[in-house]
Amino acid sequence: MNAGSLVLAAATILGAASPVAVFDQVTPPAVPGDLNVSSDERAFLIAHAEGTQNYVCLPTAAGGYNWVLFGPQATLFDEDGGQVITHFLSANPVEGGTPRPTWQHSRDTSRVWAALAAQSSDPAYVAPNSIPWFLLRPVGAQYGPEGGARLTRTSAIQRVNTSGGVAPSTGCAASTDAGRKALVPYSADYVFYRMRD
Repeated sequence: MNAGSLVLAAATILGAASPVAVFDQVTPPAVPGDLNVSSDERAFLIAHAEGTQNYVCLPTAAGGYNWVLFGPQATLFDEDGGQVITHFLSANPVEGGTPRPTWQHSRDTSRVWAALAAQSSDPAYVAPNSIPWFLLRPVGAQYGPEGGARLTRTSAIQRVNTSGGVAPSTGCAASTDAGRKALVPYSADYVFYRMRD
């Protein structure tokens, strides 16, 4: 099978070579206890994201209307301001096309899809009027077309240091609002982990 089309099952996702910093030189920030990774994992990349959290107004089961998140769209930058990753929603081939948050490396186009494992809105960490901090676990990965693998062995992703991104408080209350979209600016840092070598 061509390495560029190989899709890895989540169980085989263990870590990746760092595109920005030497593996042991990355120091992750403190996080609420339920967002910690295991002692067998080490951070290999921290990148700053600027983008939007995207919402659509949909009817609820109770008969009203509510903003529903339909995915992020962001660019992640290294400490020198260079683009390293694009973050978006896409179909995960490992799960038969289930839409998942996706991170695609800007240089080798390797991808990782992840699902929420834990979240925190602890005010000791999360700024007011900001989206929660997350711990996500990979549920799929894919090599780039030339065998690039910088993200394919990721074992965990933390979303930390969030600012903004919260759904609007207005604009989704009536049938005439159904289908309306809101692209809400946000920023965050994403910390990528792999298993110890």
